[in-house]
Amino acid sequence: MIQYLIHNQINQTKWDATIAECGNIYAYSWYLDIVHPGWDALVEDDYQSVMPLTGGKKFGVDYLFQPYFVQQLGVFSKQPMTTEKVNAFLDAIPNKFRFAEIRLNESNIFNGDKQGIEYHRNVLLDLNQGYDAIRSNYHTNTKRNLAKAADNNLQLVNTVIPYHVVALFTENRGALLDKWGDAEYARLTALTKVAGTRGYAFILGVTEKGVGQLICAAIFMKTVDRITFLFSGLTMEGKQRQAMTYLLDQVIQKYANQPLTFDFEGSDDENLARFYLGFGGREVKYPSYTFNRLSPLEKTVLKIWKHRK
Repeated sequence: MIQYLIHNQINQTKWDATIAECGNIYAYSWYLDIVHPGWDALVEDDYQSVMPLTGGKKFGVDYLFQPYFVQQLGVFSKQPMTTEKVNAFLDAIPNKFRFAEIRLNESNIFNGDKQGIEYHRNVLLDLNQGYDAIRSNYHTNTKRNLAKAADNNLQLVNTVIPYHVVALFTENRGALLDKWGDAEYARLTALTKVAGTRGYAFILGVTEKGVGQLICAAIFMKTVDRITFLFSGLTMEGKQRQAMTYLLDQVIQKYANQPLTFDFEGSDDENLARFYLGFGGREVKYPSYTFNRLSPLEKTVLKIWKHRK
């Protein structure tokens, strides 16, 4: 039987024991507590299977949405995943949630079409072989960019703090985005600090040898079987010097020949996907799920809210 639990009813110890078997960093209780305080859940068979519910309320309407810094959630289980199990959890989402725009995870499979399901692209790279074997599968353009990086006198540094990565992002690509604000960056900083304290995060940067100024930096999350490329910042100089290609290659070198998967965390953006696939990774699809139970009045309220956003 699937039960709906509000936040203070969730046994986080049992919850995390299940998530630890699934290899998904985003669904740990401490991670969710930071990115979406007060999250609720669906739980089956004494936490053998679980699904976090990240909800909010606008104009009196309860809804589900995907928090920042969380690519995939959905159903997690200690048992083999089945379409029937995923559907049972989706059908068990309480009626109080009037609409949803959420992303599930790559193990949440469906046989045939299901209303409200769309698929998104992720790129994964298996690291369970030697670096030379992995590099042999790099695309020609990636190898060419690594050769350029080698001529640019770059070096890896591990003295980077979350603020440095955020600053690199906000001063460059982030300056073009209006949907992110101080609250989102503060949440990322807090998340990285807590994850680092727990041994789940590491940060690396790139500078020119002999020059202290960062031109590239990234935050990675690491579980027992996966390294996730969570967030990064890159200057125009770093882009020209192929610093990101160099940084990712350095991480792949370090963790090669280990039972790990490198998760590039995307992307539906064709250019980013091409860049990630250049490291020899494989494309993996994961679903999103939307539903709309709104009454005509609620739909009008939602339309006004979205327009004001």
